[in-house]
Amino acid sequence: MKLLLVDGYYYAYRSFFAIRDLSNSRGEPTNAIYGFVGALRRMLKHLQPELALVVWDEGMPERRTQLQAAYKQNRKEMPDALSAQIEAIHALVPLLGVQGVSLPNTEADDLIATYAHAARAAGHDVILATNDKDLFQLVTEGVKIYSTNKTDLASPKDTHALLDRDAVMKKWGVEPQQIGEVLCFIGDSVDNIPGVPGIGEKTAVSLLREHGGLDAILENPDAIKNEKLREKIKAGREQLLQNREMVRLDLDLPMPVALDDLKIAPRYSELIAALEKCEFKTFTQEVRAEAEKAGIAKAGMAGQGMLF
Repeated sequence: MKLLLVDGYYYAYRSFFAIRDLSNSRGEPTNAIYGFVGALRRMLKHLQPELALVVWDEGMPERRTQLQAAYKQNRKEMPDALSAQIEAIHALVPLLGVQGVSLPNTEADDLIATYAHAARAAGHDVILATNDKDLFQLVTEGVKIYSTNKTDLASPKDTHALLDRDAVMKKWGVEPQQIGEVLCFIGDSVDNIPGVPGIGEKTAVSLLREHGGLDAILENPDAIKNEKLREKIKAGREQLLQNREMVRLDLDLPMPVALDDLKIAPRYSELIAALEKCEFKTFTQEVRAEAEKAGIAKAGMAGQGMLF
C-alpha cells in the first residue's frame, strides 16, 4: 500500500502566501483554506494513495530546547489572517477523508518520521509531502519526497516530482541519510541552529564525501589536510555533536492513529456543506460530482454538517 504523509503547517503557510486577497462574502479570509484544500485534493488525485495523514506541529520537544534554548525563537508569529483560518483547515481535513494528527510537545518532523519508519516496516511505500530539509534524510528505497517546486520538475508541463535517492543525491551531493550531517556543519538559520563558523554547504559536502561521514571526521580530525579547516572542525566539535542531536529525527513516538486506520474516506455530505459555507463554488461542484459517482445521492444539502 502507499502512505501519503503531509506536513500540515508547511502547506498552510505555502497556501496563505501563494494566494492573496481571497475572502468570502462575510469578509472572512479564505485564501489559505482554498489553497490547502486544492493542494491536498491534487495530491490525492495524482498519487492515488490508499492511506494518508496530515501531521501538525504541537509545541517543541524538550530534548531540543534543552540543548539550544534559542531554538526557533527567531521565527515570526503566524499572521493573524492565517491564524484565523487554521481551525477551518483542521476541520476540513477529515471531511476530505484524511486523518489529522499531532502530539503535545512534538514537531511534525518527528511524527512524520515515526509514521514513515513504521510504514516501511509494514512493507508500505511512503510519500512525504514537505519541503523540510530534515525530512529529506528519510528518503530511501520506498520513501520519496513529493515536490511541486519548479526546480524539481523535469518539464514545465509536470504537476509534481517524486524525489527518490538519486534525485536527492543530485540535489544535495550526499546520500539522503547524510543530509543531517550536512546540517550539523552549516546549521539552520530558519530554526536558529548555529553552524560551525567558516564552513558552508559546499565545504561540508566535500568533507563528508572525502572522509565518509561525520563520525570519521570527529574521530580523526587530523586527517583533514587543510590546516585552517582542521582547526575549525576541532573548535566546532561540541557544536557538531550538539547539532547532531538537534537534527536527529525520532522514529519511535506513539502513533495517535494506527496505520491500518489511515484509509482515505471522504465524508461527502459534510464536506460539501463546509465548502459551500466557504463559498468555494468550483470545489463544491467537483466534490458533488464525485459524491454522485460514488453513489451518494443528493450529497451535501446546504446547511448540513457544518463544522465551522
